[in-house]
Amino acid sequence: MIFAAIDIGSNAVRLLFANAFKKDQKIHVEKATLIRIPIRLGKDVYKNNSISKKRAGNLIKTIKAFKLLIDVYKPAGYTACATAAMREASNGDEILKNVLKETGLKVRIVDGLEEAAIIRSTNNFQPPSGKTFTMYIDLGGGSTEISVLSGPDLVDARSFKIGTIRLLNNKVPDTEWAGLSAWLKNFAGKFGKINVIGSGGNINKIAKIYGNPLNNMLSYQELEYAYKHLKSYSLHERIENLGLRPDRADVIVPAANVFLFITRIIKAEAVYVPKIGLADGLIHKMYEEYLKKGN
Repeated sequence: MIFAAIDIGSNAVRLLFANAFKKDQKIHVEKATLIRIPIRLGKDVYKNNSISKKRAGNLIKTIKAFKLLIDVYKPAGYTACATAAMREASNGDEILKNVLKETGLKVRIVDGLEEAAIIRSTNNFQPPSGKTFTMYIDLGGGSTEISVLSGPDLVDARSFKIGTIRLLNNKVPDTEWAGLSAWLKNFAGKFGKINVIGSGGNINKIAKIYGNPLNNMLSYQELEYAYKHLKSYSLHERIENLGLRPDRADVIVPAANVFLFITRIIKAEAVYVPKIGLADGLIHKMYEEYLKKGN
């Protein structure tokens, strides 16, 4: 059954059409079509605390196009959410009112903890080890959401204002890094024994280039090499020599650094990268509600 989800992030706006179904008592979400437009709302927000008229206009045009595709595709259900940039923009609510007026689509702003909960709802895969603790790390343009689970049970979850667009604009203070480090050290007794699941476009790309495509694993050594290798190239060289899109070539280096920072502290041997994100979680949640209604 096809569902659609729109994710309005700090770096890009995504429309995902995916097939949701139940098998072996678990909900599965399989991507059908993904469209990604790099509007970069965070570039305005993390400089001026508001979204410019130009980017707001581009957002409305994008949502109009997405809504037309949804109308043609006719999914069983659809939803739209906005994350860090929109929730921090001083004119975020005003822009979403204009989106509703111009497109008929209501967008809901989710906070960091809800965002983390939506992403980990897709937990229907088993990392390749018998470790009982799992850490979900979702890195976006404006924030990093981290959840720690013991088996199926949530131990703790936090959202940190550390994102790739913030980092590019030098808007992450040392105190935020210190806060992340201190929080991670709460799990010191489990260091080296935690499965790590990474999500977000940057870690997906890093795993694709430097990791093992057979099991979606990126070892710590591969992550470290990826960071050094990517950093050794200029932005132009990452685009021309490595074939990265311009909107990926700049953010991928700070993204690799964030994952290195976290995995180094918790002594993780590898990051499992199953290519999930907020949009996948939104579709999982919609299908869950669909089943609860007795459909």
